[in-house]
Formats: sequence, structure tokens, C-alpha cells
Amino acid sequence: MAALNYAQRRKIRDSILFWAILLPLAITVIVPLWYLTDMAFTPEQNQLSWPISWLPQSPTLANFFRIFSDGTLPLARWFGNSVLVATVGTLVVLFLSSLSAYAFARLEFPGRDFLFSMLIFSLMIPGAVTLIPAFLLLRDLHLLDTYQAIWWPGAASIGGIFLLRQHFFSIPKDLEDAAFMDGANRFRIYWNISLPLVRSALVALGIFTFLGFWNDLFWPLIVLSERATLTLPVGLLILIQGSYIQRGLAFSGAFVASAPPLILYAIFQRQIIEGITTAGLAGR
Repeated sequence: MAALNYAQRRKIRDSILFWAILLPLAITVIVPLWYLTDMAFTPEQNQLSWPISWLPQSPTLANFFRIFSDGTLPLARWFGNSVLVATVGTLVVLFLSSLSAYAFARLEFPGRDFLFSMLIFSLMIPGAVTLIPAFLLLRDLHLLDTYQAIWWPGAASIGGIFLLRQHFFSIPKDLEDAAFMDGANRFRIYWNISLPLVRSALVALGIFTFLGFWNDLFWPLIVLSERATLTLPVGLLILIQGSYIQRGLAFSGAFVASAPPLILYAIFQRQIIEGITTAGLAGR
């Protein structure tokens, strides 16, 4: 009975500690999102009202109608550009990372471990060091102001290679040996056998990569200059330029930009958690 009471007390103590840590973190995340949503549906003339109203007193869709109907603010075009950049960039990263990870996990070639060690070591190199060389290289290749200038520098996802390599290690080699005996070549084994077995890791990597491309502001701001080719984060800067900031437009644009990542996480949160928590269980 005493042991049961101790177990109950420990469970209560762990629950209190759990909530004491996570509740402030949840509030830190929820409050800005709540305020963003509130201001997005608040009329412009009530944006600076005090005290802050956490529910719009006169909710309106006028802010959204303005940003989607104003010809000088092609938000729909910027939204489509971001979807294109994030989708294609994610597919490129998934394909190249999975190919590289499979090679490091399953193929035997001279210098394999050394090359992988160099890849991991490169994670410690600050991105600012490669910023100017990457820009000059893209300029010489005449890729500036094109989406390829965003896709190719981000195609080498070292973190993605490491994540998928750990999952490929967990696949029994007997499956590949059986496929070899049936006449399958190496690429077919990779595509039809190994890749489906690391689907949870692919989903997790795909979500994080998509969010990285979607939220990226710094690099598209450098390589893109034409107004029609801007991505959504860069285009939103136009909403806060000038001597008078139209807060309603800025908040409604930020709401549109924030919705897709939240929806993706709500749909794929189980796969994201599985892909991250199982990484490295069979790694070497």
C-alpha cells in the first residue's frame, strides 16, 4: 500500500512538473497567435485601441479583401510563389537527401566514413561564411532572380542526410538480399523497398524542409528583385513600409502566411513525432 501511495505521489509530482514547464511555453506560443488572429479581423480604425481587446469587437473581412484585391499588393501571386518554391524545394531536398543517405548507409566505397564525417563537420560552419561565395556563384551562373537560386543552395540538407541515414540503417539487409536474388538493381531496391520503409522520417523531414523554405526571408530577399517573383515573407515587407503602417493589412497578411504551416503540423504531427523520436535507434 505504501509503495502504491509513493507511486501515486510521484505521478502527481511529475504531472505538476510537466505542466509547470509546458504551460508557460504554451502561453508564449498561443498568445502571439491569438493576438495575430484578433488583429487580422479587427477594422483598421480599431487597431490601436486600448486596452487590448482579445476578441474583435467588430469583426470584419475587409483587411483580407483589400490585400487580395489591391493590384499593387499581389498577395495571391506571392502566396502561389511561396507554394511553388516550398513544394519544389522540398521535393528536391527529399530526393537528394534520401539518395545520399542511402548511399552512406548501404553502399561500400572508399572514403565513405570520411566523407560523412566531413558533412557532419560542415554543420559547424556558419551560414554567413558561405553567403557571399554562394551569391557570386549564382550570379556567374545567371541564376539570380530565379527560383533556382533558392532551390539549389538549400538542396544539400546535411541534417536530412543524417536523419534518413539513421533510418536506412534500421532496415534489415535480408530484404535487400532477397531483392537482389530476384533481379532488382540498386536503384529499384532504394525506390521500391527502402524508401517506403522510412516514410515517417521522410514526412518529418519534408514538413521541416517545407517550413524552412516557406518562412525563409533572408535569402529570397537577396536573390529575388522582381516584384512579381517575390515570395510571401518578402512581399509582406511591403505591407510595413512607408511612414504609415497599415496594421490591419500587415496582420491579415501575416495570418495568411501563418495558416499553411499550422495546418500542415495539425495534419502530420503524428508522423513528425515518429520520424524524430525513432531517429538514431539503429544508427551506427
